[in-house]
Amino acid sequence: MRQIVLDTETTGLDPRKGHRIIELAAIELSDRKVSDRRFHRYLNPEREIDAGAAEVHGLTLERLQDEPKFSEIVPALLEFIRGAELIIHNAPFDVGFLNKELELSGLPLLDSYCTSVIDTLKLAKELHPGKKNNLNALCDRYQIDNSHRTLHGALLDTELLAEVYLSMTRGQKNFLDDRNDEQEEQLSDAHIDLSHLELRVLPATADELEKHAQQLVEIDKASKGSCLWK
Repeated sequence: MRQIVLDTETTGLDPRKGHRIIELAAIELSDRKVSDRRFHRYLNPEREIDAGAAEVHGLTLERLQDEPKFSEIVPALLEFIRGAELIIHNAPFDVGFLNKELELSGLPLLDSYCTSVIDTLKLAKELHPGKKNNLNALCDRYQIDNSHRTLHGALLDTELLAEVYLSMTRGQKNFLDDRNDEQEEQLSDAHIDLSHLELRVLPATADELEKHAQQLVEIDKASKGSCLWK
């Protein structure tokens, strides 16, 4: 299945109030690597940009006056994402805007073109309950350099999100991917007799048990009571 990381910048927060997409970027993942295939457009929203939104992405209506309208780029966009699984941070936001733009263009909604959507914000909250899970926080957590992200930008954010997603979903098996056939055979034939060894058990002290219990209480509190052991 093709996977495409996608992000948008907009004139405001609510497409139902007439806000529009002003920047759109998408990057294709190939064999769990960021590929050179990408789609990036600035768009003329044909309306004013909220001051709060402009502070986030730095785009102005004057800057976008000569850019194409969404209806002009949508055929190329749909060709790029057709049949793919989309990876989006806070997916309901971007999907809501894309569906509104498709509706205004007289086209079917996004799920008519894409197989599914992965919301990396939801995934991050499941992996890191009770912690900050915005893109900057995730970059810090997974040691991804985002020092050049002074403003939000759809293309830069897709590049960062692609690295974050690959880090969040990287399994231990990936560390063994570089083994050759001879190494695989040696590992499969290897056998070490441990029957003569005596298992040594070091029980936790009363102080360690108390600290452990307190840590569980704090984790449960941070995750708002969603811990499985409760």
